Amino acid sequence: MAPRRHMPALLLLFVGSGCAALIYEIVWLQLLQLVIGSSALSLGVLLGTFMGGMCLGSLLLPRFIGAEQHPLRVYGYLELGIGALGLMILFGMPLFSSAYTSVGTTGIAGLVLRGIAAAICLLPPTLLMGATLPAISRWVKSTPEGMSWLGFFYGGNIAGGVLGCLLAGFYLLRVHDMAIATYVAVALNLLVGGIAITLAGRTEYDGSPEEAGKIVRAPGAWAIYTAIGLSGLTALGSEVLWTRTLSLLFGATTYTFSLILAVFLFGLGIGSSVGSSIAGRTARPRLALGWCQMLLCAAMTWTSYMLTESLPYWPINPSINATSAGIWYTFQLDFVRAMWAMLPAAMLWGASFPLALASVAQGRKDPARLVGGVYAANTLGAIAGAVGGSLLLTIWLGSQRSQQAMIIVSAISALLALDAALVDEDSRKRRVQFAATLLLAAAMAGAVLLARTVKGVPGDLVAYGRYTATRTGEGDVIYVGEGWNASVAVTRLSNGVLNYHNAGKVQASSEPQDMRLQRMLGHLTTLIPRNPQNALVIGCGAGVTAGAVSIDPAVTKLTIAEIEPLVPSVVSKYFSGHNFSVVTNPKTRIHIDDARHYLMTTDEKFDAITSDPLDPWVKGAAMLYSREFFETVKERLNPGGVVTLFVQLYESNTEAVKSEVATFLEAFPHGMIFGNTNNGAGYDMVLLGQVDPTVINLDEIQAKLARPEYQPIAQSLAEVGMYNAVDLFANFAGNKQQLQPWLADATINRDRNLKLQYLAGLGVHLYQSDVIYAGMLRYADYPQGTFTGSDGLLTQLQQAMRQMHGK
Repeated sequence: MAPRRHMPALLLLFVGSGCAALIYEIVWLQLLQLVIGSSALSLGVLLGTFMGGMCLGSLLLPRFIGAEQHPLRVYGYLELGIGALGLMILFGMPLFSSAYTSVGTTGIAGLVLRGIAAAICLLPPTLLMGATLPAISRWVKSTPEGMSWLGFFYGGNIAGGVLGCLLAGFYLLRVHDMAIATYVAVALNLLVGGIAITLAGRTEYDGSPEEAGKIVRAPGAWAIYTAIGLSGLTALGSEVLWTRTLSLLFGATTYTFSLILAVFLFGLGIGSSVGSSIAGRTARPRLALGWCQMLLCAAMTWTSYMLTESLPYWPINPSINATSAGIWYTFQLDFVRAMWAMLPAAMLWGASFPLALASVAQGRKDPARLVGGVYAANTLGAIAGAVGGSLLLTIWLGSQRSQQAMIIVSAISALLALDAALVDEDSRKRRVQFAATLLLAAAMAGAVLLARTVKGVPGDLVAYGRYTATRTGEGDVIYVGEGWNASVAVTRLSNGVLNYHNAGKVQASSEPQDMRLQRMLGHLTTLIPRNPQNALVIGCGAGVTAGAVSIDPAVTKLTIAEIEPLVPSVVSKYFSGHNFSVVTNPKTRIHIDDARHYLMTTDEKFDAITSDPLDPWVKGAAMLYSREFFETVKERLNPGGVVTLFVQLYESNTEAVKSEVATFLEAFPHGMIFGNTNNGAGYDMVLLGQVDPTVINLDEIQAKLARPEYQPIAQSLAEVGMYNAVDLFANFAGNKQQLQPWLADATINRDRNLKLQYLAGLGVHLYQSDVIYAGMLRYADYPQGTFTGSDGLLTQLQQAMRQMHGK
């Protein structure tokens, strides 16, 4: 056993290492999602590659690094290597992105290419990350006390992960950018690596390579490896399921995902520390491991009950809390609610790892191989749980049956560990007592009964998310579906209004104010360009915007890029009367992919592009509002083409709206804004841009609307209160030149920072659309030179526009 006086120092080193690792994970996944897309498929590839690299690292280190090498020196060099690779990824990503987009494609070939891209970037550093714990294990040796300290190191590493998760999610990326976050992680690697190498020079190490090569498997070890693998599967599988539900309950902001991950890691860290203490004292760690897994059946049932039948109905109104107490109070409340639901299960999963180490320690001469094997088994299970949970289980079984399956799997894991605990280590003969058999059978039956109590995600939660407690019963939930990327619902109000729900909120509806925006967004996109033959709609939603585009007789080809495969079929069934049956229109082609990835990898160009993505506070949506994305859009426009963008004013704040507008107008300096009001107050907006200055001839537009083939468009506009060209363009609300004073302090949303998702996440519970719009309209005026036509129409437009501006 190494000198005990160094153990606390090593524990602190693992805290720093874990902090850096979580910062890297958040930054790298965000960087790579910009390249290979942010769909569930892409995320599954990234998570599988990240954890797969750590699994390989834990297995390969003891096979390639001899036991005679000083463990602290090896650990120090691993940390330095991680830091060096972190810098290489940061600076090499632009070149890598260019190379990927030049060969990117879809289908099976595209999936393989995404996997290759993820492997090139993530495998080298994650191999080193996975090797750190096996490396240091040779310092503590394969004794009960040594295994206990390894458990504490594992817990310290997780504690550092909690710090890194919160530091990156709430400060480094919110205030700075991915480069600064990377530099902080690199600095931690340098500090940890330098201290470890210094300690190696001041301490003696007596490696025994001859003994280290001998591997004698402990009796029943296979059962422990299988049990800890299944534990990893249930942990990550359940985390995926719970994250989906909690993101509905809290709002799917980047802050929510950081909170959920931090709580989960916090529980793992506490459990690992408790499990390490037990492992160092008990003579039967397998028995303790078995009961940890059995108790997990009850803990997962508790979490499922809390998430589906309790927490959604707590009398909490986030809008009132955010207005009266501030968003940071809401974050604290969400953190406490997440702990209340997830902490018991996370602690038991955390305790299982050190108990598994102690369970197979006997007979293992090389502690690095012992730790590497257990770590690899746990990580392999975690990969299966994460990838299977995100890509397969929810689609095939649904959340309810998937969680029930996780409980049964945990019970099987418990039975394996408890059965292994009955092996006679001296005689290596199995002796199963009658009472023990009955106990195991009763425990399994109890697990099955617990699984049967798990309920599905309530339709009201899918529909109303954060406001389930205050809006339950507001409408009839006539459809609920769980897709790869999101859960979708459709509700019908008593007055017949249909609502399309995604991300736990109404994304589109047949309400007059929503129909007005969706029709305006679609028709502006095709009426202004001379010949809008080929159109692209980003985000299907209820299909109303796409439907408005589709009825333009000049449009011969319409592509809808939608990330969730479930959406087109749902809106085709329930909203066809409002969206002109656009999904089944022969000119329509549905492309299932992240729209950013699609535009980056296609060679096709368009005459009209309209973007109606999810709210910018939804994690990942800010990628569709970045300066670089708008440049990609510009490159995909044919000469004279038009791009339009939906911008919401509700559930937002002034800073986020300014960022959206300023970023768009920086990419399209000749762009303009059209407002949509509700009861005279600001509600949402349409941003419109062209590469060249936009000139709109009112007489031509009016004449076009009067032609027989354009009567469907004229009727569509009339249904939302716009009876002529003047009514349509009177909604003008400013351009870049006019709004310069208002946008003076705006933050440009760039790929390297994605500041919009952090700004918007702070305003997710606010309803200040009237104030935001009124503040912007102070600077709006009639745009000289933008509109041409007869004097009579121009005069009408000026009068109508100034009336809209309140001037």
